[in-house]
Amino acid sequence: MDKLHIITPVKDSLETAERAISALMSSVTDIPFEYTVYNDFSSDENTQKLEALSKKYFFHLINLKEITSHPSPNYLLVLQKAQAKALNDKTHLIIVESDVIVKENTVQQLYDCAGLSEKAGMVSAVTTDESGNINFPNLYARKYKKGLISTRKRISFCCALLTYELLSRLDFKTLNPSRDWYDVIISHKSLRLGLKNYLNTLCEVIHLPHSSRPWKLLKYSNPLKYYWLKYTKQLKKTKVEFPQKK
Repeated sequence: MDKLHIITPVKDSLETAERAISALMSSVTDIPFEYTVYNDFSSDENTQKLEALSKKYFFHLINLKEITSHPSPNYLLVLQKAQAKALNDKTHLIIVESDVIVKENTVQQLYDCAGLSEKAGMVSAVTTDESGNINFPNLYARKYKKGLISTRKRISFCCALLTYELLSRLDFKTLNPSRDWYDVIISHKSLRLGLKNYLNTLCEVIHLPHSSRPWKLLKYSNPLKYYWLKYTKQLKKTKVEFPQKK
């Protein structure tokens, strides 16, 4: 494998996103990587800031408003485009969310872990708060031992590697376009394909929860209001379509 593809979808939250981008671009690896930021309809002001950051940190910036007229979130479209690039170059794909701060060796750790098993489908870092305590969405891992753990739990896309093997066997164009987020369904499909998913509890990244979806912070401060919004406003799952540019 000659290189890696790494992506970060961004929707405003530029202060957090810049921290995430800066940390990722400071990665030290034995294998070169191509980094692409997908700007999912950020404001005009923040789009200009992202364009300036792309020149500062030398990453590829794709403004989704130039590809589709559908409003954010366009996660499926991002996954489909990233998959096509990874398959063309025969590489793994790493997803790092815009509210995740990787360490200098995170990318290398994920890449090395993917090579430990021929049947690896997905490999994830474990998320922590800034004090080092495991946090959402990996709360279930608090009881896990330290090391590389094979798991049937969902692999969060906060910071995860999708292997070339998985990408070559699961066509993202077949995924249900009525969903907004795809970590759960892809985790399950990976297992059904006979692959194994791993969580590396020694590979820690800082997760600044829900900076792009602030309403979810209510889960911790006001759970009654959180669940009322979740189910009455259908903020968790919104039926959407993903029209392609002709």
